Amino acid sequence: MNKNTGIEAAPELAVSRWFNTKEPLSLAALRGRVVLLHAFQMLCPGCVSHGTPQAERAHRIFRNTDLQVIGLHTVFEHHAAMTPVSLEAFIHEYRLSFPVGVDQAGEGTPLPVTMERYGLRGTPSSVLIGRDGRIVHHGFGQEDDMAMGALIASALGQTVEAPIETGVSGAGCTPS
Repeated sequence: MNKNTGIEAAPELAVSRWFNTKEPLSLAALRGRVVLLHAFQMLCPGCVSHGTPQAERAHRIFRNTDLQVIGLHTVFEHHAAMTPVSLEAFIHEYRLSFPVGVDQAGEGTPLPVTMERYGLRGTPSSVLIGRDGRIVHHGFGQEDDMAMGALIASALGQTVEAPIETGVSGAGCTPS
């Protein structure tokens, strides 16, 4: 968990392509809703066996609430194998029904832009963003379904007290 959880505004997503949505998504447009950001790679065993199915379960269980689940394909290794064409087949085969964005490639670094902005340590990672745009939870690796459900339910129960700025440049979680 990030030490700045609950303090820091969630940085905007940098996505080069979207799947399972007619319009590009932005955190600014989703303000007032709770967002579960699921960062994954399709060749990551933990993502395939636990993280991505957990995100799909959250999407289905909380379908009639203000939760927006967003998948973020954060490719930091095996770039040639994890193309958007391969990702589209993966989304179809694993029957993912939530929106999935391709994290924009970083310039001069193997790490994609959103992964760097959030200080993600790897995949699977989850970031829960409250209605006010602040980071509520920042997790890495396998997380318990009950604990994640409780975090989501708690965030859904919160009200927005005051809007905060979500500046894109330099904002984000710092790596531990």
